[in-house]
Amino acid sequence: MAVVKALHITGPNRRRLMDLGILPGTRIEIEMKSPLGDPVAYRIRGAVIALRKVQAREIEITLDVPSTEAAENVHS
Repeated sequence: MAVVKALHITGPNRRRLMDLGILPGTRIEIEMKSPLGDPVAYRIRGAVIALRKVQAREIEITLDVPSTEAAENVHS
């Protein structure tokens, strides 16, 4: 899983991504890839949204890796 850090796109395309719920702080994960790898379906705020690679490249993310302590608590 990852978290959206920033959108590096302007104009109507930026508005479309924001309307789909792709905003800084939003969790995002790959749901499914098409047979040829483009587009890719992502789970965002409970919805599945397909984006082409050219669109996805404009979304800066950070990986949301659980800390070791948090992982240990899950397995306890």
